Amino acid sequence: MSRRRYLDAGRVKRLWIDLKRLSRYWYLRVLRQKSSARNLAMAMALGVFIGALPILPFQSVTVIALAFVMRVNKLTAWLATCYSNIFTMVPFYYFLFMVGKTVLPVEGIVFDPGKLEMEQLIETGWGMFSVMLAGGLLVGIPAALLVYFVTLYAVRKYRKQKALRMLRKRTRQ
Repeated sequence: MSRRRYLDAGRVKRLWIDLKRLSRYWYLRVLRQKSSARNLAMAMALGVFIGALPILPFQSVTVIALAFVMRVNKLTAWLATCYSNIFTMVPFYYFLFMVGKTVLPVEGIVFDPGKLEMEQLIETGWGMFSVMLAGGLLVGIPAALLVYFVTLYAVRKYRKQKALRMLRKRTRQ
């Protein structure tokens, strides 16, 4: 007889704490990179933009290659694509499909959650891929612009506060 483990309140709480800790770790890891604030902001914007495109099996390769070309922080660019992953793919791609369908009203295209990888989208027809690509561009461009300015502000604020803490620490000694 196999023993099943159910998520009780303690496990859910521990999972939530671990998720918060992991998020904070990567947040601080990005802020503490040796790149300039503009470089980190551009890397985040690039990652968010590539994450919005329906090229899931190729997102990492694409964002790293573009980060090399644009000379931005590779780790930060890659981390910014992680919001689009295997767990969020179905609702996110459905959202991209609905946005793209408003711009490119191609007839006879139906969203199929079983065929969401780039190769499968192209096999179902270029119409489906183009609708989702249009949705990705319409979502990705404004999101990238917003993320650029928010990241620029956050990195500058964090570094200013860190410099003030270091200054206070030195003057106390």
